[in-house]
Amino acid sequence: MSAATVASAETQNGFLGWIERTGNRLPDPVLLFVYFILILIVLSIVASLAGWSAAHPAEIDPDTGTNRIITVESLLSAENLRNLLTLVPETFTHFPPLGMVLTVMLGAGVAERSGLFTTAMRASVAKASRFWLTPSVALACMLANHAADAAFVVMIPLAAIIYYAAGRHPLVGIGVSFASVSGAFSANLLPGQLDALLLGITEAAVQTVFGDYTINIAGNWYFIAAMTFVYLPAIWFVTDRVIEPRLGTYDASLAGEALASDVPEGVTPEQKRGLRNAGLVALGLVALWAFLVLGPVAPLVDPSAPPEAQMNPFYRSLLPFFLLVFLLPGYAYGRAAGTIGDHRDLIGKMSEAMKDMAYYLVLSFVAAHFVVMFAWSNMGIVLAVTGADALKASGLPMWAMLIAIVLFGAFLNLIIGSASAKWSVLAPVLVPMLMLVGVSPEMTTAAYRVGDSATNIITPLMVYFPLILIFCQRWNKNFGLGSLTALMMPYFFGIMAAGLLVTVSWVVFDLPLGPGTSVFMELPSAAP
Repeated sequence: MSAATVASAETQNGFLGWIERTGNRLPDPVLLFVYFILILIVLSIVASLAGWSAAHPAEIDPDTGTNRIITVESLLSAENLRNLLTLVPETFTHFPPLGMVLTVMLGAGVAERSGLFTTAMRASVAKASRFWLTPSVALACMLANHAADAAFVVMIPLAAIIYYAAGRHPLVGIGVSFASVSGAFSANLLPGQLDALLLGITEAAVQTVFGDYTINIAGNWYFIAAMTFVYLPAIWFVTDRVIEPRLGTYDASLAGEALASDVPEGVTPEQKRGLRNAGLVALGLVALWAFLVLGPVAPLVDPSAPPEAQMNPFYRSLLPFFLLVFLLPGYAYGRAAGTIGDHRDLIGKMSEAMKDMAYYLVLSFVAAHFVVMFAWSNMGIVLAVTGADALKASGLPMWAMLIAIVLFGAFLNLIIGSASAKWSVLAPVLVPMLMLVGVSPEMTTAAYRVGDSATNIITPLMVYFPLILIFCQRWNKNFGLGSLTALMMPYFFGIMAAGLLVTVSWVVFDLPLGPGTSVFMELPSAAP
């Protein structure tokens, strides 16, 4: 019996084996989303007939001057049926991950098929320490969160190639990178656009009760930096002590397509020349983007915006940057290494990349309809407000309340993916509520961030979860939904335990959350 066969058998044992077996018995994710839609329709009808509703804490009804009442809408109502049947193209094409994934993959497909990825990774890890590979990849992926959703499309398939080139299981690389990009989504060394988004919502929530109040975008800086250093060893431990022993030795015969196994061990002179040319092109692109930010015109900076939003054009430009930083260096490498002849070869490789995304297009079609129908039903908003009200009425002590917010955010994230959408509803209830007992709005935001990201890696309803499954199936064509859930479950427990430890430590020791911010505060005067 081969080592790969033994490892495969071992993965079916224990709690994770049960998750894998059970999950893999589920239907194809496309059909699974169809079932989700049918269940959602039934639930919306029942909730609508029952009159399930909640008062939206952030919206005022202009007619009554009170909080607007949100009711669950039946998905079989005339308006929702009209939307469902007339907005099919818009629902599909406006699915948030779709355009980003296809755009980046146009360039990444060229870089991969020209051999740039595999050769660069093989050259870079040839003398790399196996010991430091996991923390290096995890840290890079956590820092890549500043690139927002682009990190999912770029870092995760890249990590698989890095691990394969280092002689390790490529699915371990996917596990490390997915846990770091998504499970540790709020951890970073520096504040970024997520901080501006969430703390901006927090500021608005405070102002609804206490009037004029300003929150610093760096209000969670020390907290998220600490999370980075606490999550890093947690992910490292789970990877090397749990995930890699469980997966065993990689069997290249399971690959769903021709992958890095076709690349020779050494790097030829032509490939070295290709790497040099690709590096020069990449440096040129970096210099160009730096000029667009720091130059005399600086079109990627909006000086008329508030300070926390002035870099938004730069953040939004990262998508075409990633397209070009893969496409052009990939072409430069291929020309020198002999893997790309003329422009027809280039276009052919771009077309092949799109062919590989065919299944993702089918999956995105049904997933997009589930997401938009969930929004139409108002079930997410009502559920969030109801849960927040239950927390408010629980009477828990302060530290327990913050832990409850972490756990509630984690639970809610299983069914509502958008961090800002959930916080827009929760913040107007939770932030003023905890301010009344002396907890700063920055601390409430920090607790929410811990729970919001931890369950990203175990819920099929997370919009990039199906894409990660496709990345896995390129290395193992038999990898199913249960296999991915079992792969990521230990990371979830590790990240959640680490996040709770950071949260409780901050409260117990009353540590500063950022410049000029702390866990506790004196209550400001209420707005007249």
